[in-house]
Amino acid sequence: MSEQAGRLAGRIALVTGASRGIGAAVAKLFAREGAHIIATARTQGGLEDLDDAIRSEGLPQATLLPLDLTSFESIDQMGRAIYDRFGRLDIVVGNAGVLGPLTPVSHIDPKDWDEVLAINLTANYRLIRSVEPLLRLSPAGRAIFVTSGAADGRHAYWGAYGASKGALEVLVGTWAQELANTPIRVNLINPGGTRTRMRAEAFPGENPAALPTPDEVAQAFLPLAEESCTLHGERIEARTLLNSL
Repeated sequence: MSEQAGRLAGRIALVTGASRGIGAAVAKLFAREGAHIIATARTQGGLEDLDDAIRSEGLPQATLLPLDLTSFESIDQMGRAIYDRFGRLDIVVGNAGVLGPLTPVSHIDPKDWDEVLAINLTANYRLIRSVEPLLRLSPAGRAIFVTSGAADGRHAYWGAYGASKGALEVLVGTWAQELANTPIRVNLINPGGTRTRMRAEAFPGENPAALPTPDEVAQAFLPLAEESCTLHGERIEARTLLNSL
């Protein structure tokens, strides 16, 4: 497939947490559909593995940005670097996240709490600040943020992770309202149980073969990234969307 072929032909897509799991699967799918991928993650090696996988399919090389999302100033600098090189951004996928401890709220160590909130919430706030001007330069900017069923506050021992995702939903929903009269479309997606390292950490006794793969779940992200997407300010269940396709 050439760079200009596919449902995302010619579009520029930033994916955070792109070195493995859902992020890597989304990056590869979007590359197959014609997008130029800007991939961020903490690990250089993981990003290089992603790029190798993309190029092994005869697709253009990705732009790799090793980045610790708790280095908030680096997120600001990333936005400027994207502008200087590409002049705009068409798609952002806020996927990076950490699970943190699964323990009673009163037992959460403050350092663990701070890390979970920094990566799952504050980094996405800084990402929004950094990329909104770039999305406004696109004729059809699209933003997709990954949430979780734990955001409902009904899962014992998931206090830090659930609080971070619940707050993320409020943040992204508010931002969507602010952009209602622009061409930018902003949505949340809950992948549900997926065969990832984080899922195995959270549910060590679960049979992973019973879960969909990241490649399967990534298909739900594609219609939300297309120029034709009209959904806005929605919280979407990946399985529901996939079943409707």
